Amino acid sequence: MMTVLVANRGEIARRVFRTAKRMGLRTVAVYSDADVSAPFVREADRAIRIGPAPARDSYLNVASIIAAARESDARLIHPGYGFLSEQAAFADAVTAAGLTFVGPSADVLRRLGDKAEAKAAAERAGVPVLPGYRGADQQDGTFAAAATSVGYPVMLKAAAGGGGIGMQLVGREADLRDALARARRTARGAFGDERLILERAIERPRHVEIQLLADAHGSVTALGERDC
Repeated sequence: MMTVLVANRGEIARRVFRTAKRMGLRTVAVYSDADVSAPFVREADRAIRIGPAPARDSYLNVASIIAAARESDARLIHPGYGFLSEQAAFADAVTAAGLTFVGPSADVLRRLGDKAEAKAAAERAGVPVLPGYRGADQQDGTFAAAATSVGYPVMLKAAAGGGGIGMQLVGREADLRDALARARRTARGAFGDERLILERAIERPRHVEIQLLADAHGSVTALGERDC
């Protein structure tokens, strides 16, 4: 029986476990000390501790996750979303260990898992994007200048993150430095990467997306429109 390890926690892991079991897969949970009694730990076929409570020492600890996969004979690693799910280095580490990363290739993650790179790719493809800042210079003064240039309100986002985690809406210059500090703390804790991007905020947005699935054999399907 094939075994899948879910490198995530909580409801995210539980959903993956339910689907995996319907597919006849054996499931492995990884958990930090903070989650030792959590439902997702009990619901997996096997659970392995990967570190103390801070995410950087557990759910963001690539070496511990790879070691847990080897210990449990899991050939598949599903990242869920958030944490390491959009980090190319994690996908590379899984592949280097001779395991299968259940998700996009490391090359795709490098291009699209990083918001700064994704915006650059969109611009190269001629897709309109919001004005803002996504450069390597992460000093407060650089963000302040960018915010003044594009105009308030602005939105701060974790470059390496997903799921809206840590986004900060800033309506005036006086609030920007505190918002930068909060956004960096959240990004560092959730993704192990405190880089940020800045965009002009849309105050009454309409978010419509189309989700795509593709496999290693070249099959691609669209799941339809989703009004978020």
